[in-house]
Amino acid sequence: MSELQSDIQFLPGVGPKRAALIKRELGINTLEDLIHFYPFRYIDRSSITPIVSVTPDLAYVQVQGRVVSRNLINIKHLSVIVEDGTGRMEMVFFKGVKWNFDRLVPGATFLFFGKPQSFNGRINIVHPEVDAPQSDPSAKGTLTGVYPSTEKLKAGGITGKLMCKLERAALALCLPEVQETLPEYILAKYGLPSLPWALQNIHFPADMSALAAATRRLKFEELFYLQLSLLKQKYVRSRAANGLVMPHVGPAFHACYNALPYALTGAQQRVIKEIRADLSGGSQMNRLLQGDVGSGKTMVAVLSCLIAIGNGYQACIMAPTEVLAQQHYANIQKYLAPTGVTCALLTGSTTKKERKPILEGLADGSIQLIVGTHALIEEPVKYRALGLAVIDEQHRFGVSQRAALWSKGPDGIPPHVLVMTATPIPRTLAMTFYGDLDLSVIDEMPPGRKPVQTMLIGQNRLPAMYRFMREEIAKGRQVFVVYPMIFINEKMEDISNVEQGYEEIVKAFPLEEGYKVAIVHGQQNNEQKLFNMKAFVEGRAHILVSTTVIEVGVDVPNASVMVIRSAQRFGLSQLHQLRGRVGRGAEKSYCILVKDPKTGKDAQERLELMCATEDGFEIAEKDMKMRGPGDLEGTQQSGMPIELHIASLLRDGAMLDEARSCAQKVLDADPGLDRPQNLVLLRELRKGKYDIRDYSNIS
Repeated sequence: MSELQSDIQFLPGVGPKRAALIKRELGINTLEDLIHFYPFRYIDRSSITPIVSVTPDLAYVQVQGRVVSRNLINIKHLSVIVEDGTGRMEMVFFKGVKWNFDRLVPGATFLFFGKPQSFNGRINIVHPEVDAPQSDPSAKGTLTGVYPSTEKLKAGGITGKLMCKLERAALALCLPEVQETLPEYILAKYGLPSLPWALQNIHFPADMSALAAATRRLKFEELFYLQLSLLKQKYVRSRAANGLVMPHVGPAFHACYNALPYALTGAQQRVIKEIRADLSGGSQMNRLLQGDVGSGKTMVAVLSCLIAIGNGYQACIMAPTEVLAQQHYANIQKYLAPTGVTCALLTGSTTKKERKPILEGLADGSIQLIVGTHALIEEPVKYRALGLAVIDEQHRFGVSQRAALWSKGPDGIPPHVLVMTATPIPRTLAMTFYGDLDLSVIDEMPPGRKPVQTMLIGQNRLPAMYRFMREEIAKGRQVFVVYPMIFINEKMEDISNVEQGYEEIVKAFPLEEGYKVAIVHGQQNNEQKLFNMKAFVEGRAHILVSTTVIEVGVDVPNASVMVIRSAQRFGLSQLHQLRGRVGRGAEKSYCILVKDPKTGKDAQERLELMCATEDGFEIAEKDMKMRGPGDLEGTQQSGMPIELHIASLLRDGAMLDEARSCAQKVLDADPGLDRPQNLVLLRELRKGKYDIRDYSNIS
């Protein structure tokens, strides 16, 4: 077995017990894993701070001092006083007391390194790292890496000092085996050092410039392979997937377009041109349409469907929920009125009697456009000639569901696919999550859409908020009240929840006074959910108490107030999605963010940003900066589609562009990576390290 694949337990200083802890806490199983586990910051150990200059606000200091005295206070507490000619300070030990007492003899000089603090008016360092003075500090490298750690690792004796020792031992064994992962021509073009050199200098940099070069090399490699993997998928699919050719626009498109009561925005027109070019190009379209809440994506989807219909094909629009599917259907029927196009709705609630003529109409082609949920891809559904599939809020659908939709195309040719999302995604994330799709962005709002006034309040303002809600209801408006949880979680008893919230709202807005309150959450069955949602959509309920089930797509133009309870529990992009549920009608609309008493500084910043801007893309960028590039939609972080060891989609946007451009040029010149100089790229891709968790691949 190679050293790289050797189990970490066999590295001197580890053993079975420590290995089990390292594997569990850090996911490091082999020596190869270990040498690719990088420091997250570095401490400069070359400089020595005079004791007189040490203050508690300094991060880490290194002092060189002569031991003046040592005081064994009890068997678990050792106090050592050191001096350097400028002053005196205390070193405190609660562990290794006897060992430190024996070696720190008065008169001997040592290097002490650690975080200074103040106790009883005296500066001290608790548990400093202690070394003999170095005649040449650069002999061991001036920069010391600090590795990610956990409390369990520290308790198990796996300190930062030990991690450095293990990395040094692993590199000594493994570096002779490390193979270069980038072709020579890429290293030369971008001025990148070799992989063995970069690994040595990321752990033990000779100096700052060596660290910068090693960091750039390793980041570039990660981002390059990430983009190469995505772009290769795109190349393979574009070669393999012949697309249905749709050269005409057709009379239905013109009839709908000419009957619109308003002009399309420039962004909508630009996106339709991009889609038209795809549909007539001869390759299967796989395009992501990204647009903020209310930017007019549905209109673009309908016009795209009408192009397919104008060329003799059918189209479908698939939504993640029945409520959204019904809403799309109602809106689309209005757009289709002047076209003569036949349209139907198919969901899990469609009765057997209703379903039969729909299935027949899809099979014989008399139904040209179908709107629905995942029911559109179930086994009995056969299309005469499905030419375009529009998937709304595609992250809600599983891979197998999308694959089933692809298989519904005529004569084995897949339909064109348009994926839509209202979740604004920062550009660097879009290039990664959806890197193998072509991207269109509607970055312009239709004229006349009024801004939503957003305000942040504490619990003490609830009575005033209820008065305001009554005033809006008296004007004939409706109100959303959204909560982050369905049931009380014992660890989060202060967090508002739907059950208690519903009781609170019903008490404040009693039925006897003519108020009607509906409730919707994910634990209800479909029938209950649809009944309550319908009551609100049709105006029979004044208030809808809900979880985030209403986040996507629910369109109630008469709703003018969105109240979000425990707003600090939500991510920025999710708050923005919820706010987009109001402001859809002609009336002035409001979003009221209610924070809990224990709202942290970061959460307060998020909520204040919501009050400051309505730009979804600005919010998404800030969200990523505040929360990291995990799940931009929910209250939980669900991670990246690939594990990045050193590169950051947040900080390395320029390098991501550079790496993507490089990957594109490589594939333009050699799509199959068949040339001898590119065999190293093929070898690395086949390891599967850069396979992307599927967010966009329809195949």
